Amino acid sequence: MTDRQKQIGGGRRMIGDFAPKLAELTDDVLFEDVWNRAALDARDRSLITVAVLIAGGDTDQLRFHLGRAKENGVTEAELVEAITHLAFYTGWPRAMSAITTAKQVFTA
Repeated sequence: MTDRQKQIGGGRRMIGDFAPKLAELTDDVLFEDVWNRAALDARDRSLITVAVLIAGGDTDQLRFHLGRAKENGVTEAELVEAITHLAFYTGWPRAMSAITTAKQVFTA
């Protein structure tokens, strides 16, 4: 990765050429502002985000956020437990999809 690529956020790298405004909002507002607000730490934000993605059945985004959660101090055991807990609130199929995704991410 070049120094320029390190300066460019993930949104710009992934979709900046196709949807520059969405990429800008992703990088500058969501990840630079919202994720860094002091009222919640990154670990708590990660758990909340993972839970919402599971509830919504958003396994594509979940892949990234499971890794981010680990970077933010959430253990694999805690994430598995969160998914198990969510099965009773979000539905069994969503939890099974999420645990399959988690297994792929954690054993890659």
